[in-house]
Amino acid sequence: MADIKGILFDKDGTLVDFNATWLGVADFMAMDAAEGDRWKADRLLAAAGFDFVSKRFKPDSIFASGSNMDVVELWFPRLSDEDQMHAVSRFNEITSVQGSSMAVALPGVIDSLRALHKRSYRMGVATNDSTSGAEKTLATLGVAQLFDAAFGYDAVANPKPAPDTVVAFCDLTGLKPGEIAMVGDNRHDLEMARAGGCGLAVGVLSGTGTRDSLAPMADIILDSVADLPDFLAARVNVPAG
Repeated sequence: MADIKGILFDKDGTLVDFNATWLGVADFMAMDAAEGDRWKADRLLAAAGFDFVSKRFKPDSIFASGSNMDVVELWFPRLSDEDQMHAVSRFNEITSVQGSSMAVALPGVIDSLRALHKRSYRMGVATNDSTSGAEKTLATLGVAQLFDAAFGYDAVANPKPAPDTVVAFCDLTGLKPGEIAMVGDNRHDLEMARAGGCGLAVGVLSGTGTRDSLAPMADIILDSVADLPDFLAARVNVPAG
């Protein structure tokens, strides 16, 4: 049983209510990309994983777990490198400003983060949103002071599911990968945990992932981050043998 001293959290669907926060932002992005054409925007949303029947994004879809670069590559596959970077910059601006200002914390998450901070866990965010968007979201939620750092897809050479963010968090905190728990609602989060050698991979059912999609990669599946403090406390106090 690893001695967990640090926790990396995915952001959307883990700390933030994904659909409450991002449906409006995603629609704005699609309409912007479609230059106001509603039919084309809906086709772009569907390609990115939006299910118009359930009004939710599918587990592990591009918009649920990818980066703005992934979205640009999907929606604008024939752009030149220069125009692609302009498109990414535009989407970064939209997600950083609108995504952070519209952020809705999942129930119980704020209290749980404060409880974990009081127990001296080192905490970071690992997201495929931009770093600016992640930092602004934490500020909007009033919890930025609880975190050592937020790592967006643009803060590391290779974003999730690559292990780069785990390495960066270890470099920052001095912790070993085996002392870190990774918490997330999509397979990308848990794949990063495995690739980075994290001591604990925690799946949560508060976002777009399902028990079936998370189970193959998770050490434990919780309903949400609200359950994490009690789980970690019980884990520490489990008698040996």
